[in-house]
Amino acid sequence: MSGAGIAPGRPVRWIIGVLIGGAFLVPLVGTFLYTIRDTATGGVTGAHWASLLDPAKAATLRPIWTGLGNSLTLAVVTVAIVLILVTPTIILVNLRFPSLRRGFEFVALLPISIPAIVLVVGLAPIYLQIGRALGTGAWTLAFAYGITVLPFAYRAIQASLDAIDLRTLSEAARSLGASWLDVVLRVLVPNLRQGLLAASLISVAVVLGEFTIASLLNRQVFQTAMVVVQKQDSVAPAMFTLLALLLVFVLLLILGFLAGGRAAGASPLRTKTRVKKVKAP
Repeated sequence: MSGAGIAPGRPVRWIIGVLIGGAFLVPLVGTFLYTIRDTATGGVTGAHWASLLDPAKAATLRPIWTGLGNSLTLAVVTVAIVLILVTPTIILVNLRFPSLRRGFEFVALLPISIPAIVLVVGLAPIYLQIGRALGTGAWTLAFAYGITVLPFAYRAIQASLDAIDLRTLSEAARSLGASWLDVVLRVLVPNLRQGLLAASLISVAVVLGEFTIASLLNRQVFQTAMVVVQKQDSVAPAMFTLLALLLVFVLLLILGFLAGGRAAGASPLRTKTRVKKVKAP
C-alpha cells in the first residue's frame, strides 16, 4: 500500500489544523482579554497597555525591563555558543569521526531527559567557581543554557547535515585548495542555513522561557522578573508574556522567509557552483 493512499484528506487536515490552532489560540486570547479588562467596571480598557510607558509605573516595571535585557543578552551569547562551538563540533564528528556519531548523539540529547532542578544541583558548584572568576552577571547563565538548548540545536543542525552530501562537498573544496575554515564558512554553512536558523530560533525561545535554572542560581532574567512584578501588578507579566510570544512569532516568520528564500541554495547545481568558487592558493 502506498503512502499516498493512507494520507489524510483535506477535510481531515483542516480539522486537525483547527483543533491544534485552537489549543494554542484559546489561552492566548484569554490572556489578551485579561490584559484589557477593567477590574473596576468589568469593561474593556487599554489603560493597562498604556501603563507600560507610564513614568509613574517605571519603578514597578523596572525589574521586567532589566530581566528582559538580561535575557536578550543571554540569547545572543547562547546563540553564539551554538554557532561557534556546537556547530563545528557536529560537523567534525560527522566528517572525521563518524563512528562516534551515535555516542555523541546520545550525549547531545541527554540534557532533555534530565530535569532542570537536577542540572542545577550539578551546576551549582561549577557556578560558584564561575562567580569567583567571571562575576555573577546574568550573562554567565549562557553556559548552562548552552547545555539546555543542546538537544534542540543538535537535531536541527543534524537534520540539515543529513540533507547534504557532507563528505563530497568537503573533499571537493579541499581538492581546490580551500582551507578547513573556508570549507566550513563558504561551503557548508550556506548549505546548513536552514538548520542554523532553526537552532538559533529555538535557542532564543528556550532562553526567554527558562525559569528554573535562573531562579535556583539567583540570577535575574525575564521569567524571574515577572514573578517578582506579579506580586505588585498581576496584569503586567501577562502583557509581557504576550509581547515575548509575539517576538518569537516574528522570529519564526523571519526564519520561514529566509529558509524559503534560500531553499534553492542547497540544490546540486548551486552546490557545485559554490564549490567551484573556492579558489586554489
